[in-house]
Amino acid sequence: MIGLPFTRRHFLQGAAAGAAIVAAPRLGRSAQGGVFRMANYGDLQVLDPAFILAAAEAAIYDLIYHRLVRFKGGGSTELELDAAESINQVDDTHIEFTLKKGIMWSNDMGELTAEDVKYSYERIADPALASPYAGNWAALDHVEVTGPYSGVIVLKEYFAPLWTIALPGSSGFIVCKKAVEALPEKKYTTEVPAVSGPYMIAEWTPKQRTILKPNPAWTGEKPAFDEFHVVPIEDSSVAELAYEAGDVDFTRLSAATLGRYRDEGAPAGSKIIDVPSLAYVWVGMNTENPALSDIRVRKAIQRAIDVDAAVEAAYFGVAERSTGIIADSLIGHRHIEPMKRDVEEAKRLLAEAGVSDLTLTLDVNADTKQLTMGQVIQASLAEVGINVVINQRDSATFWTLGDESAGDQWKDMQLFINRFSMDPDPSYATEWFTCAQVGVWNWERVCNPEFDKLHEDAKRERDPNKRAEMYEKAQTLMEESGAYVFLTHERVGYIYRDKFEVAVDPAGDPLTRNFSHA
Repeated sequence: MIGLPFTRRHFLQGAAAGAAIVAAPRLGRSAQGGVFRMANYGDLQVLDPAFILAAAEAAIYDLIYHRLVRFKGGGSTELELDAAESINQVDDTHIEFTLKKGIMWSNDMGELTAEDVKYSYERIADPALASPYAGNWAALDHVEVTGPYSGVIVLKEYFAPLWTIALPGSSGFIVCKKAVEALPEKKYTTEVPAVSGPYMIAEWTPKQRTILKPNPAWTGEKPAFDEFHVVPIEDSSVAELAYEAGDVDFTRLSAATLGRYRDEGAPAGSKIIDVPSLAYVWVGMNTENPALSDIRVRKAIQRAIDVDAAVEAAYFGVAERSTGIIADSLIGHRHIEPMKRDVEEAKRLLAEAGVSDLTLTLDVNADTKQLTMGQVIQASLAEVGINVVINQRDSATFWTLGDESAGDQWKDMQLFINRFSMDPDPSYATEWFTCAQVGVWNWERVCNPEFDKLHEDAKRERDPNKRAEMYEKAQTLMEESGAYVFLTHERVGYIYRDKFEVAVDPAGDPLTRNFSHA
């Protein structure tokens, strides 16, 4: 059960995307065995929830870990109990929980207890760990353990994204205290010291596949599959060919194919998922690179890029142009006309900056959509005298380009197309562009104290209208810096065999633990 200190209406407004929790069986689905093969847009790189790199990894997290609560599926913001038997927000700053008994860790690490919950949440919040996701638990004071299976999450102050990000998101995954503390550095990458979910990783061949098999320590209903294969295929068009060849049972669709299936219907033996996306795609500029340090050059690039043409070329009319990093289904969306292309203004700004014959690099991920947009951007900037060299990167390389901890390669970055997945709260969009994220996920390296204050204040604001104003202003500041060109929120499409049942979360990402036989 769940109890909240607000009416449902109040809660929906405060969270910006309502949540209601219902009790549910561990799996409650048919268990017919066999192998399920899922194409994923990226390979796993980090399996430590404190350092997750991409939503692609969350497909595996969902199979091997628990949260206290999780999204129910169907693209809804409804929540269901996971490790928690009950959870109750008694006031603004106290959330009581009781765990289900008998959830066991693998590798003889014992039972999942309230100490593991305390350790997991406080670990991410601890500045000493330097987790990029510390902001998701910024309001956490501590977790009080009141018994082996019970505790109280104590916040410093009211925190609007608690039920949309902190608890059901990637920062809500619970790790085994005993297992992690036994590691030399008390953190890990691809070798998980203990899992609690229905599956465990049996084999990982980088860039080829991850094989998960039932966890022997699992005490719930038998997992739906004898093996769950996650196959990294970065290009959705290539993944579609793998689906057509019978090599995978589930894959993301390219925009062109999604549009075609809208018109023609799904192929025989298949079903389609077509849902709005909360993700955001944009062109970023490294403001500390000498070629882009002049704001007039950045603003010239903003004016020169034909965003409408880029989005149309890559998404075939399936996706619309965005006005910021917050989608229109969330509070804080900017309901404005997007910046218009102005070639003459771009040329004037470049002349004012004394820049001519400029050559820039544009880094894109190994995805047909990004390459297509990159080529349109390349042609757009050529019209104002800027030559663009496109560097197409594999996912492992791309996701470390702006990370200072990976070396000095960030200094050479100039332009890049990036895509971030989202949780259903606007704070999850603004989180990555703060001063604290410079050199981590803030690859533009823009540090604006006013932006940071808006981001922090909005997480603690009860009034949804005031929250919306703060997020709208924050996005305006981003655009005014010249370092961002907002492109699209995309549209999410999947195809899968109709002999299976699948589910997605509110952001349109797969909830793999819900996958089963039809």
